[in-house]
Amino acid sequence: MAAAAAWEFHLPLVPTDLLRDSGPGRYVVQDILPARELPPALTAFRAAFRAQGALAVLQHFDPIYSLLHHFQAVGIAVKEDALELMMQVASHHSNELPAILGDSGLSHSDRAAHLNTLKMNCYLLAGLVDAFEMDTCRNGLLEVDPGGKSKKNRTKTSGSVWEEEREPLLRLLMQLLQLDLCQLWGGSVVEEEFVSLVTGSCYRILENPSIGLQKYRATRETVTRLLAMALNHYDHQFNATLKITQMLQHFEHVASVFAQAVSLWATEYGLKSLVGELLREIGQKCTQDSTRDVSGMKGYAIFISELAEQIPALMLSNISVLLCHLDGESYMMRNAILAAMAEVLVQVLNGDQLEEAARGTRDQFLNILQAHVCDINGFVRSRVLQLFTRIVQCKALPLTQFQSVVSLAVGRLKDKSVVVVKNAIQLLAAFLSNNPFSCKLSCTDLAEPLKKEVQKLQEMRNHSRSAAAPAITPEEEWEAMLPEVRAATQQLFQPLQEEEEEVLEVEETVESMLEQITGLLRKLNYKSAARLTQKALCRFQGKEPFSGLAEENEEATILGVLKRLYTGSCPGENSEDSPHINSNPKTADIVPEEQPQTELIKQEMLVQYLQDAYNFSVKITEALSLISKMMYENCVSVVQEAIEFFVTVSQFGMPQALLGVRRMLPLVWSKEPGIKEAVLNAYRRLYLSPSGDSERARAQNLVHSLSLIMVDASLGTIQCLEEILSEFVQADKIKPAVIQLLWERFTEKSQCSELERRAAVMLLGMMARGKPEIIGSNLDVLVTVGLSDKVCEDYCLAQEVCNAISKLAGNPKPALGKNSAPFRLPQDHMLFGCLREAVSKGFARPDGHWIPFMEAAIKLIYQLAEGAEEICAHILQVCAQQALEKLQEADGPENTDPGISPSRVSGASSLPTFLLMHLVSLVGQVAVQHVAYLEVSVSAELRRRRVLREQEKNKKHPNSSAKKQRPQSTGNETTMEEELGLVGASADDTEAELIRNICETELLDGKHLFSAVVPLVLKICNNPGLYSDSALLAAAALAFGKVCMISSEFCDSHLRLLFTMMEKSTLPAVRSNLIIAAGDLAIRFPNLLEPWTSHLYARLRDPCPSVRQTAALVMTHLILKDMVKVKGQVSEMATLLIDPEEAIMGVAQNFFSELSKKASGYSGPFKRGEGLVEVESITRVESWRRTFISAQGNAIYNLLPDVISHLSDPDCGIEEESFHTIMRHLFSYITKDKQTESLVEKLCQRFRTARTERQYRDLSHCLALLPLSERGLHKLQDNFDCFADKLQDPAVYSCFQTVLARFRRAGSKPETKVLAEELEQKLSASRNRGLDSAETCQEGSQSPVPEPVKQKPTGSSRRQPLSTANRDEDFVTPQPRALRNHKRTQKRPPRKKAVIAFSSVEENSSEDELLGKLEEETPTKTTPITRSSVSRLR
Repeated sequence: MAAAAAWEFHLPLVPTDLLRDSGPGRYVVQDILPARELPPALTAFRAAFRAQGALAVLQHFDPIYSLLHHFQAVGIAVKEDALELMMQVASHHSNELPAILGDSGLSHSDRAAHLNTLKMNCYLLAGLVDAFEMDTCRNGLLEVDPGGKSKKNRTKTSGSVWEEEREPLLRLLMQLLQLDLCQLWGGSVVEEEFVSLVTGSCYRILENPSIGLQKYRATRETVTRLLAMALNHYDHQFNATLKITQMLQHFEHVASVFAQAVSLWATEYGLKSLVGELLREIGQKCTQDSTRDVSGMKGYAIFISELAEQIPALMLSNISVLLCHLDGESYMMRNAILAAMAEVLVQVLNGDQLEEAARGTRDQFLNILQAHVCDINGFVRSRVLQLFTRIVQCKALPLTQFQSVVSLAVGRLKDKSVVVVKNAIQLLAAFLSNNPFSCKLSCTDLAEPLKKEVQKLQEMRNHSRSAAAPAITPEEEWEAMLPEVRAATQQLFQPLQEEEEEVLEVEETVESMLEQITGLLRKLNYKSAARLTQKALCRFQGKEPFSGLAEENEEATILGVLKRLYTGSCPGENSEDSPHINSNPKTADIVPEEQPQTELIKQEMLVQYLQDAYNFSVKITEALSLISKMMYENCVSVVQEAIEFFVTVSQFGMPQALLGVRRMLPLVWSKEPGIKEAVLNAYRRLYLSPSGDSERARAQNLVHSLSLIMVDASLGTIQCLEEILSEFVQADKIKPAVIQLLWERFTEKSQCSELERRAAVMLLGMMARGKPEIIGSNLDVLVTVGLSDKVCEDYCLAQEVCNAISKLAGNPKPALGKNSAPFRLPQDHMLFGCLREAVSKGFARPDGHWIPFMEAAIKLIYQLAEGAEEICAHILQVCAQQALEKLQEADGPENTDPGISPSRVSGASSLPTFLLMHLVSLVGQVAVQHVAYLEVSVSAELRRRRVLREQEKNKKHPNSSAKKQRPQSTGNETTMEEELGLVGASADDTEAELIRNICETELLDGKHLFSAVVPLVLKICNNPGLYSDSALLAAAALAFGKVCMISSEFCDSHLRLLFTMMEKSTLPAVRSNLIIAAGDLAIRFPNLLEPWTSHLYARLRDPCPSVRQTAALVMTHLILKDMVKVKGQVSEMATLLIDPEEAIMGVAQNFFSELSKKASGYSGPFKRGEGLVEVESITRVESWRRTFISAQGNAIYNLLPDVISHLSDPDCGIEEESFHTIMRHLFSYITKDKQTESLVEKLCQRFRTARTERQYRDLSHCLALLPLSERGLHKLQDNFDCFADKLQDPAVYSCFQTVLARFRRAGSKPETKVLAEELEQKLSASRNRGLDSAETCQEGSQSPVPEPVKQKPTGSSRRQPLSTANRDEDFVTPQPRALRNHKRTQKRPPRKKAVIAFSSVEENSSEDELLGKLEEETPTKTTPITRSSVSRLR
């Protein structure tokens, strides 16, 4: 023992630490015994144990350590022998330790020896636990192998001893921990490594997935109690918290085990604080990581749910730390927290005797649950409905929440998820089964009794008013209340508990204070009334009734004041809020202060019961009748029923009805007349027949309801509502009282909030669309009130005023036959003076709402003003002058020239950021509105005046004009002009040329104001490092795009800058703005933008999702309007079908859906050709397109070859699985048999030019997606030689097998089945022949190359892919196409690699010939961005 005391056994972090000499006095394993020497070593250890007792391990530690080292190589018998021996040694030592620890004369050496023995025993036992558990888990995995029957039996035998010894070993460790082990450490705390060693064995056992089985229940309980000892006596709480959370994250099966364990520790061992620590640790887990760690979140969720079931009270006190996960990404965590709330509601916060605080918590939990009925995740919605079902079945839902929860359940009937709908129906069934009203819930059966009982109650109340006097005086009531009031007052002078503190606000006046105290007394809230009286005595000293009381102490003073207040109030006031009267405000008046009569109270309760039952029955009945109805179904009758459902629900006052009412708004644009009429009727019933006793009250209800819809409404919702209201106004359905009330709200004659005032202006503007005189007759009021000196206080209101006034502007393009002058206001009208003043004053103020207001104001000026350009020029000049003044103030007094200099403005780097942003935004808005003014308003006015002149001329000389016209043109020319629609085209072209010259030569020259400010815009765009503010750069980019709309010359010279910024800018807002600008420019100047189309498509691969979405929307509009070619690069749009962002994927799906409905034809803008005037207008382009194009068809069908060609290119970077996803979506639009047959032939022909195995597989997969008909199978048979040599590829062969299998399942004719069998035999034969050929080639690979190949020159072999047989044009009819394009083919450079390329316009060959000249004029010069950036760096 003395030798043992010379060294100390240190518990190692890893087993190999015991092999290294870490310093003097530390035990080191001398040698690791070979596996064959372990049995005799164990025998020697056993003999020493018999002779020396437990201390024998001090000399025989190394054999057991060696066994652990060779555990996998050692036999089963040796392992079991070692386990049995160590159990005996540790048990013997455990039995000896109580006497040793109780020996006060224990020497230091003996204590050290026993401490080393304890450590060694526990270390070896823990090592054996780890080894056996690892062996058990490994064998458990092997047992899954169905072919290992004997192996399974063998592993079962090897693990049986361990399963028998595992629980005794745990009991042995628990016996050791029950001892006062601190004595071995000299009375100090047991070292943490030792505790971790013992508890680590427990955690290691719990990691076994089978530990949750029923047969291991005793083991689980032992582990639980062993850990409880470590927690209670060895300060293991911190480590346990970390270990449990880690295990919950990595081992899903331990969640239930730990839930039971923690529940036991909290209830039996008093470890309640551990619950809070665990929940806090889980709550601190990052919610963003939850999507990546699904397994960990699932473990936490199970633990929280089951823990709440077992200890809901403790969960209630700690649940606040988990609420952050309700906003996280993991739906499982949300489900668990909501389930915990439901358990708390059922088991803790249930009953009518809850205190006020508990009632508030209950309501808060119910509100959270109701909010998550509309969770973004379908599993959460489904789980919440299940939880509400349990709450209702346990009768834990208060009656006050019945109606709202029923309403939410009805709302979930429209859910897209079938599971959610199913659970919603189950919840409604639970409501019906557990309703507190009646077993008969027929509206008809309840309506008549309710009417009778309400009439009876009214008679009883009328009788009680005129009859009895109070039987009990206030003084008598006070005497009865006095003991409780005195007890509540005495509590004021006792120490307050933290949870009992209540914050009571002291009113400003004595009268309001008296009202508050009296109300509290009537509600029997004596304690609050006494506390408030105590505060009032300090606040209102010397004021009645808080003065003149000379009582002996403060308690008597408070009681005196309370008595005076209660007995001094008139009898008519006391019963108004009496708790003894359950009045029904919906059905009757309030009963005066009288002695409550028993019969009257019973009658009131009966009426309330019948009323609630009636309301409940109506909602349930309507919900059940519409369970299967969904909103926005394809069936018209279903949509009409859904609309009727929301109308009915809204009439019953459900707050959720507003969502349904908003949701039906877009249906007003439906092409189905029945749906549109249903929406109009619904809104007519909802808003044009409001409740109210007077016209004024009905108008107020209508306006209030409409205002509610507009709160947080999107632009689309507002537009839909505007369409509906304009329809109503045109039909005279809106009463004058409604319009009058809206004007009163706007002018603040009727009290309302700022939001309601703004909504009133918006509603007036919507109605003015149907009847402009609503605005026109009160234009002065709008201007003086909305655009007066206070405009700077609310730019949002001023913006809506401008939008409302803009409704006065009619259609700038009048209908045919109407040549009336457009509505315009004189330049000196007060409206434009106010707008000038408002824009100029707000220019120098940093207000975020100024820019939207300015844009609305500038647009309004150009719409309504005579000489709008002069007004806007003045505004721009004044604002620029303000900017110069600010610049001079910043730079110093040396530069005082008031003139506007381009170089001066463009050097304004010292101006405030907001000022620069305001200036460039103003320039951009004026520029784009000025262009629109010239192109639309001025052009229309010129046309109108020309038509009037021609009409006047024809009236004066009706015959001469006709005579003069006849000899100028032959009959054939006139006919040609009429057919082409060119009558009057020369005059239109002259006017268009005039407008174009103004834009090209005047607007941006040195004389115009734009020339002074545009350099500033360009400088900001060219120097993003100098102007680093993101908002400024975004505004400048938008203004730059607007300025480019003015002139084609300016646009052409700055397109390089625009697209460089679009690609190189680091700000997503800048790139998005420039994409939108480029889309507008592509419509205005299609020829200029056509060479840059590839850069527009490139933004579809932008790393920022918002930019990709913007690019997708812009390209969708351009392609569907035929302003951009889709051949070739449309594959970029196809890649968005696999975009990770759901919104972008939706845009792409919508694009291809609309494209499939579009007739195929010429795609892309017309180019400038000889004798043709360049067409810049969308209308003109559409006119030319309709003239030249006659081919019709599915556009996606024509584009599919190009898409397949590009996406199957290895350089495209599309994975094979992603390619399959894209093709599945695109091929879903191929529905016609002729298209299918044609695609079969085209795809088969492409096998000839495909060069890689990936391309073979892609083509075969596309063939497998086509639903082949009998004729399609014939096409496949006819083109068999195209793909016969590719069938040796297993994937290609499998696709063809899939085609034939699908064809067989379709149940074709007998002769067709014979054809399919014949094709299958050919497929099999070709595949086998191909495999044999491949083997032959492999065997002959050492032979010399054949002579014909050697004789071919190298250059010829390189040029072979360019032969006419392999050209893109050689798709269906190679020989004619090759002859026609032979010269063009020779001129083209050789290709570096062969890719699948299609000619997608075989059906439109006539179109190619017709537009041949136009195609030859297509600009081929491009200006790459990379070259631009390099030159600029130089």
